Amino acid sequence: MPIPTELVGSLPRPVYLQQAIAEYDSDKITREEFVKAQDKAVEDSLTRLKKTGETYLTDGDQRVSSFFTYPMVETLGGKGIADNMAPNGVYFPFDDGHLRQVPRVVRGPFKYNMYAWQNFKQSAPLNKGYPMKQTVVSPSMMYLLYPLTEELPGYSKEQFMTDIVNECEKDIRGCFAAGAKRVSIDFTEERVPGRLALKNDPQYPWTAASLLDTFINLNNRVLDRFTPTERINIGVHTCPGGDCDSSHSLEVPYRTLLPSLFKINAGYFLLQMASHTPEIRTSTYQEIGKHIRKDAQGVKQVAFIGVTNPLNPTVETPEQVCERLVEASKYIPVDQLGATDDCGFSPFSDDVKPKHGGNPDFARDVAFEKIAARVKGAKMASEKLNV
Repeated sequence: MPIPTELVGSLPRPVYLQQAIAEYDSDKITREEFVKAQDKAVEDSLTRLKKTGETYLTDGDQRVSSFFTYPMVETLGGKGIADNMAPNGVYFPFDDGHLRQVPRVVRGPFKYNMYAWQNFKQSAPLNKGYPMKQTVVSPSMMYLLYPLTEELPGYSKEQFMTDIVNECEKDIRGCFAAGAKRVSIDFTEERVPGRLALKNDPQYPWTAASLLDTFINLNNRVLDRFTPTERINIGVHTCPGGDCDSSHSLEVPYRTLLPSLFKINAGYFLLQMASHTPEIRTSTYQEIGKHIRKDAQGVKQVAFIGVTNPLNPTVETPEQVCERLVEASKYIPVDQLGATDDCGFSPFSDDVKPKHGGNPDFARDVAFEKIAARVKGAKMASEKLNV
């Protein structure tokens, strides 16, 4: 079988959509006008993805505030926040100095305001029959909405964890029921803090709380509710951040994460790789080969390595993509190897892509070029490796 290829999820929002978000947030346009702008961006995303040859299409998160805030708030400005949430939760620091903050739970029970499958159902009719995937927030990201060192009156942390596992399962099942062929859980920076959980930054106490095992176990509590056949098409994404063309934990070595990461009983993994130096990439391919499992409770795991860098406006060539996959195949079994992008191209709806000249429309063009190069490069590598 040829080397599979799959995008992470998000695409840069066009300028007109970012403007519509700001106007909706300030009550300058109606919800109907706002949805019309979303529909336009979704249809354009799907049309352009088809032209790249992408295997599974996605609406590029054009309908959500971000990959992890969609269950809680409608916009990053706070519109639509759940009545049992407050806006001032934990911070996530980025290397360029900017911060992102998540809401916090103030009382139970915890329920999603919006599910990914509801957005999927809005976007799917604009797709006209191509297979689609959907990303969902992870339960480990949701864990950080609850106070780290105290319990809320009448709502224990254990009950909260049960609630987030239930909600995540409901989100995934809803996506499949709505027609999604693949669902990936974001175990990345904010969404599901994988590498950032190992950063141990004293400015942000949660990063020093040794939460990685807790995060792994929470994800497995969700995945344990699915059959091996279902889990083949449930993936996990991890990266060191990709907001405003900046990361937050690139310096954290993969060797500290990968042994734990592959304990998650998912069918496939979307792994940032292209933004590393060649030496680090090679050593990481070796680590993946050591730890990826042939049998994760009935599922053979597949590692989709990042071959394009969404933070850099330079477009990789198909030849570069091919070369990276061929090298990776020296250490990762070819039947467990795939190709992806390092991260979503714009995880947040207000990302103006500063390294792309502060022009989301230009960044959007670049994103589709990178995706097309990845698809073509994966095909070249498959031919070269006779798979």
